[in-house]
Amino acid sequence: MAKEHSLDITAEFDKQEMKNAIDQAQREVGSRYDFKGVMADIVYSESGKSITITSTTDNKVEAIMDIVIAKIIKRGISSKAVNEHSRDTIGGGNIKLVLAIRDTLDTENAKKIVKEFKTKKLKVNAQIRGEEVRVTSKSIDNLQTCMACVREMDLEVPISFKNMK
Repeated sequence: MAKEHSLDITAEFDKQEMKNAIDQAQREVGSRYDFKGVMADIVYSESGKSITITSTTDNKVEAIMDIVIAKIIKRGISSKAVNEHSRDTIGGGNIKLVLAIRDTLDTENAKKIVKEFKTKKLKVNAQIRGEEVRVTSKSIDNLQTCMACVREMDLEVPISFKNMK
């Protein structure tokens, strides 16, 4: 069996699950007693890759952000998929928080992954292909070792494994 096995390492996640998580967070904020009569808004922009949270105080914004992140984690998306981008005071003394969504594996993190494979002397061939790393090997066990190695690394992006053949 000289067949080559392969695996793609990416930072993608299910966009529909993100929409569902935001929808659940909006419903929870709308039904909670501590947000009755208070402006509390969550806007998800898929094209802008951001979540905008607006409320009256910093504490309310933090509470809404905690709800959003909890719903995202519950839907199977890593909490590393979102990070705080900016926090501003807008008209009427309200606070606007923008969470940036990370769903691409940048070249810096891809190079870290390939370098880690080389330093651990794994018997794999890793290539950076745009926003993913393609790992090939003659043994599926080597690919599973690579997956474990990447999970141990502390990368600031969510990691997913696709197309294992």
